[in-house]
Amino acid sequence: MEYNYQSPWFIEALQKEKELKVNQLDLNLNTDICIIGGGFTGLWTAIKIKEKKPESNIIIIEKDLCGSGASGRNGGCMIPQSTKFQGIKKIVGLNDAKKIVVSTEAAVNNIKDFCVQNNIDAQIRDDGVLYGATNKFHKGAFESLIKDLKENGINSWERLSKEKVQLLTGSKKFVDGYFSPIGGSLQPALLVRGLKKTAENKGVKIFEKSAAISYNGTEEIIVKTKKGSVNCKKLIIAMNAWTPTLLPFLSRSVILVSSDMIITETIKDKLQDLGLNNGLVILDSNLFTHYCRTTPDGKIILGKGGNTFSFRNKVINSFDGPSTIEKFLKKSFKGFYPSLSKVKITKSWNGPSERTKTGFPFFGYHPNNQNISYAFGYSGNGVLTTYVGGEILSSMALDEKNEWTKSNFCKGPIKLFPPEPFRWLGAILIRNAVRRKEKYQEQDKNPLWIDSLLAKVAVSVGRVDFNNKKNKV
Repeated sequence: MEYNYQSPWFIEALQKEKELKVNQLDLNLNTDICIIGGGFTGLWTAIKIKEKKPESNIIIIEKDLCGSGASGRNGGCMIPQSTKFQGIKKIVGLNDAKKIVVSTEAAVNNIKDFCVQNNIDAQIRDDGVLYGATNKFHKGAFESLIKDLKENGINSWERLSKEKVQLLTGSKKFVDGYFSPIGGSLQPALLVRGLKKTAENKGVKIFEKSAAISYNGTEEIIVKTKKGSVNCKKLIIAMNAWTPTLLPFLSRSVILVSSDMIITETIKDKLQDLGLNNGLVILDSNLFTHYCRTTPDGKIILGKGGNTFSFRNKVINSFDGPSTIEKFLKKSFKGFYPSLSKVKITKSWNGPSERTKTGFPFFGYHPNNQNISYAFGYSGNGVLTTYVGGEILSSMALDEKNEWTKSNFCKGPIKLFPPEPFRWLGAILIRNAVRRKEKYQEQDKNPLWIDSLLAKVAVSVGRVDFNNKKNKV
């Protein structure tokens, strides 16, 4: 099969489609709005525009199949931005930080309701999120965050006893942890392919296998593909990791790094014995977290971000293949679940994830053309945030003046990485320091001071604003 390198989610989603029809762009077309990118961001944006202004003519062009990028191969973890509240607040201010937390939390039910209304079976199980500590250094990691969230009336997290954490995770490796009922898991490829069908039902024209080669123009923008073109009034670029290829001025705004995953054979009875019979998302408290969840048919996945970094943010071939850290992931899996050490790992895969220096996404207009907008930098936490991203980009495309378009999220990139080769060299240096630090901490040993110092540089790109300084345990 052509997509064997893909996640099992994507292969499953394609197999469920009775007939895979690929409509390539081989004409010169006119439209109101052209969206480049057929993943979560592009599809949610198109749907939101149609809901707000049904008469809008919209064309989406996608270089491969809709969902073949991060949207169809991620871990399917629905994690709100509440875990990044403190970092976001420092950068964009209190009001915008509260807005993104509340909106991403609301996205859980919004996506669930949308799927029901549009007959999308995305296997949504909103059983919450649990961050656990696997060593003494990570105990009490959320205390400062919870205090801040409570003071602003938006806290959903609670600290659990060691026994409760181990009961919920099925793992004795965890010694502390925090749980929020807001979140859970879904099958991302079924969602993104369902969004494609829904968008088409609303009148959006979608062309796959139609990569954008170039664009030019101001009031009338012409987007060219290999065999055709689109003439539009508004252009939205929603290409995730591929964005710098069309918007090179954003290249220093992110760094591309893989997120890698493995999945087991079906072991429903064994998971039942461990109490893993729901959609709870389980994460550890490392900077580059391990994330884990089960599937409805009785498999378990384990993933970890922060692995393969690409030079000059090129989407390299290794992003479309088996994980380069498969052995490490298998070892981690056995560490979390020693009773499953003989279970067969049936597949590993990875994909590019773009990390911003702030750890959260940004939206903006092309500096030379306000008719071109973009979204970028979900930093490994896009399942819920792309839903909000669709609301933001639709508002920008329709020239709405609202709380989103006036927010600090819509002012483009806030912080930049150093230029190459320093960005790539620095990323490798810091990644290795983080790995050594994690290894020491897992042995309850104090990390080397130089590794702790280097790891601090990467704190903002993580999923969580951890407070591991002299935590009260």
